[in-house]
Amino acid sequence: MNLALYGLGPEADRKWLMVDCGVSFAGPELPGVDLLLPDISFIEAYKDDLVGILITHAHEDHYGAVYDLWPRLGVPVYMTPFAAALHAAKREMEPNAPRVPTSVVEQGQRFSIGPFDIELIAMSHSLPEPTSVLIRTPMGNVLHTGDWKIDHDPRVGQPIDMKRLAEISAEGVDAMICDSTNAVRAGRSPSEGEVAHGLAEVVARAKKRVAVTIFASNLGRIRSIAEAAAKNDREVVVVGRAIKRVLDVAGELGMLEGLPPFRDEEAYGYLPSDKVMAIVTGSQGEARAALAKIAAGDHRNITLNRGDMVIFSSRTIPGNEKAVGAIKNKLVEQGVEIVSDGDALVHTSGHPRRDEMMELYRLVKPKVAVPVHGEAMHLAAHERLAREAGVPNVTLTKNGEMLRLLPGDEPKAIGHVPFGILVKDGSLVRDPEGSGVVERRKMSFAGVVVCTLLMNGRGDILGEYGLNCFGLPETDNKGADFEDVLAAAVDGCLLSIPKNRRKDEDLVAEAVRRSIRAAANERWGKKPITEVTVLRVE
Repeated sequence: MNLALYGLGPEADRKWLMVDCGVSFAGPELPGVDLLLPDISFIEAYKDDLVGILITHAHEDHYGAVYDLWPRLGVPVYMTPFAAALHAAKREMEPNAPRVPTSVVEQGQRFSIGPFDIELIAMSHSLPEPTSVLIRTPMGNVLHTGDWKIDHDPRVGQPIDMKRLAEISAEGVDAMICDSTNAVRAGRSPSEGEVAHGLAEVVARAKKRVAVTIFASNLGRIRSIAEAAAKNDREVVVVGRAIKRVLDVAGELGMLEGLPPFRDEEAYGYLPSDKVMAIVTGSQGEARAALAKIAAGDHRNITLNRGDMVIFSSRTIPGNEKAVGAIKNKLVEQGVEIVSDGDALVHTSGHPRRDEMMELYRLVKPKVAVPVHGEAMHLAAHERLAREAGVPNVTLTKNGEMLRLLPGDEPKAIGHVPFGILVKDGSLVRDPEGSGVVERRKMSFAGVVVCTLLMNGRGDILGEYGLNCFGLPETDNKGADFEDVLAAAVDGCLLSIPKNRRKDEDLVAEAVRRSIRAAANERWGKKPITEVTVLRVE
């Protein structure tokens, strides 16, 4: 959920540039929530001073929130051709998505956004056209690396531009704001070219069908898979809308020239088992993606059988281990062979390990290092590495902290701004408290009881009251029917209230609510959400 703000000028006349605007994914602690978005209330209050949004690359955690948050800001958005085309294609899949005016900019281009003099420098990552952002200002130069690694064979697009990075180093970089994702890992991340060789070797030993699951945007990996298939006399079948969307965009931009045509999934059933290779979505265990349906035997066109192979050409994002493990177990139970990056070189990270980070620091020679994009342990490891690289000033900053970067002065925290998350719940974007998520979490923990009472003006209870339980056990700790236990608690409560006081509807409702929760807690150890409605009948 990356979003950085760079401000230039005194507080009374400061202009802002937003770099990236991404999403992250909700865990089980937020039931029903589709996505998490950054809380932009601070910059929303200063939107007249926001001069633009610059996207470093087309991963969801860097650009996925643009459609939902742009209407609140209404400023120009800048993207490279691949990101812009993928964003436009994504719009067709999202009902009522706004038309976001996008300026297309190229790797290597220099241009202005308000008072900010911007240059985009080609980097390597796990998709086409990743850029670092050199921000030149009268006060000094800042390099925002975005996501990167040192890869001289990315398979699609330009490799990292080490020559240009050396040139800006000679010009002078006052601060580098740098990716920390793999700061705890020694060595170097393998190149996409090395993974291409690994995939070809694994596919060569497959006797039957092969399916490969990937991150859909990894176009270099798609090229490697297609080439591995061609070397082994197999045709590639594409399964999943996200991959098809990326291939459509890549085709329009001429990024996959020289490859055999990809086949639609309908071809899978009539190609011989040793002549087919499928690229499928669902590497993170997503329930609605192709791989989950295939593993469950629910996909309309694709099946896997004993002796077939599934290659996980991806890493499992923390938090998705259980979902991915469940799919792998289903496949293994069916006799499918699983190959992951622990078995062969079938995946590489798009982020730098320690040796690559050290090489970049020694090349760029920033005066200040600001580790970002990682958890606390990654940021701390990055801080130590930057000091080892000889950076004079290294500072860790927290979400919401405003950091002053001033040449000739140590970086200094000069304030805090509002930060946090918004949740996308269906078509609505809300703060968590206003979304109903807190109540849903309570319901998932202890269930709900709804009680309805009819009462006349004299305080008499009319007929039988309604008692409905949702998510509660059928019996209590003594084997008694749970609804009967709660009904007895309601009966006892009503008998204990003097008739003249039953005329107070709110008093009756609250007394019954407390009685139900107390009885549930006594017999179960949990207090369900309880709603009591008293209806007056004259």
